[in-house]
Amino acid sequence: MPLGTLDRTPPPFFKQGPSALSKLMVCSALALFLMVADARFRVTQPVRSVVASVLFPLQWVVMQPVLAVRHVGEYVTSLEAAVSSEEAARRKLILQSQRANQVEQLTMENTQLRQLLGLRGRLSTPTLAAEVLYDAADPYTRRVIVDKGLAQGVQAGSPVIDESGVLGQVTRVHPLISEVTLVTDPEQAIPVVNTRTGVRGITYGDAGRHGSGGLELRYMAANADVQPGDLLTTSGVDGVYPPGIPVAKVAKVERRPDSAFARIVLHPQALVDGAQHVMVLKPLLAQIPPRPAPEDAAPVLPKRPAAKK
Repeated sequence: MPLGTLDRTPPPFFKQGPSALSKLMVCSALALFLMVADARFRVTQPVRSVVASVLFPLQWVVMQPVLAVRHVGEYVTSLEAAVSSEEAARRKLILQSQRANQVEQLTMENTQLRQLLGLRGRLSTPTLAAEVLYDAADPYTRRVIVDKGLAQGVQAGSPVIDESGVLGQVTRVHPLISEVTLVTDPEQAIPVVNTRTGVRGITYGDAGRHGSGGLELRYMAANADVQPGDLLTTSGVDGVYPPGIPVAKVAKVERRPDSAFARIVLHPQALVDGAQHVMVLKPLLAQIPPRPAPEDAAPVLPKRPAAKK
């Protein structure tokens, strides 16, 4: 075969189309057009619906093993949590039974002593059950909303407790709901007494500051007898909280040489982050007889006439 008749063109395998830059520009323009069209005119919504409907059975089949493993894990976890909760409830019930027996004996002795000394008996505090609806919208405060208000007889200043201790105080009352300021709010202060030593103090809300546990016992001397684990209860001297309700436990005590006061961090006893059912108490001051009116000033005696010389 003569050499002049041979085809010297490269085979199709080596032929190149548009450049990579051209392809990139075309694809980018097409993608931008589709995004604008979808955002403005929703042109791809029917396509998405069809694709989602077609792929749903496949997605369901693929997700079944994952859901099965997840359900098994949740079952095991919930079973362990239920067993742990049951054991904790049993221990708590035993402790409460022991305390109930002790309380009955102490109450009888207290009543006898008060009768012997002629002292006034302790006041009984009316209660009202309520349920926490939601947290307040203000992120800088620690408040919750309960489903009882003026229609149910709730008063501003009423203490609020749960099954473990003091939760807070009613600070705003509406016809059907009330706003409760939690004990961890920086503006909340509660007079307390140390059940171990009998020393009184005042707790302040300290949530989110200095990495504390939510409360702080302030203005206690650096050499004060306060130890981690001490239980603080309401003292009742403020006329708001009945005495003896648990408020917090001492978590940490820092005694600094450059300060005359100790920094005492507390953990609240009440479930401030997850309480659902609470009790609203009547303020103690509303049950105490009113303070007597001040006596009138002594009458001014007339001056005696001067003696004649």
